[in-house]
Amino acid sequence: MIPFRVALQPGLPAHEQVVFAAKKAIVSGRLRPGDAFPSVRTLSAAVKIHFNTAQKVIAQLQQEGLLEVRPGIGTVVAQRAAAGRMERARLLARDVEALTVEAIKLGVGLEELQELVSAQWRELQRGKEREKA
Repeated sequence: MIPFRVALQPGLPAHEQVVFAAKKAIVSGRLRPGDAFPSVRTLSAAVKIHFNTAQKVIAQLQQEGLLEVRPGIGTVVAQRAAAGRMERARLLARDVEALTVEAIKLGVGLEELQELVSAQWRELQRGKEREKA
């Protein structure tokens, strides 16, 4: 059993979809710092992905500082270090650019995009609050 849901969609790399689902679980509070993260074998079986794909997911999350390996314990959700404004901007730059390009391509205006982002932000925050309760 894994602590997040993934409904794999065709046409998108499986590892990216699983990484996104794991990140969402972490930022929403479903997975908290110190919580155990599924092993490669467990993740592979639960999501029905190849063992190497599961390894790639865990490696990417470790590289991004979201997971850490603790000897004798296993892989756990890492404590999030407080990043400064410049570091946060650097980390988000590519995703913000991709979102902006997609919005323009679809004819979404800046105000509408801001409303969509705000609605998603509120939804994730509500999920985080529910997890705390």
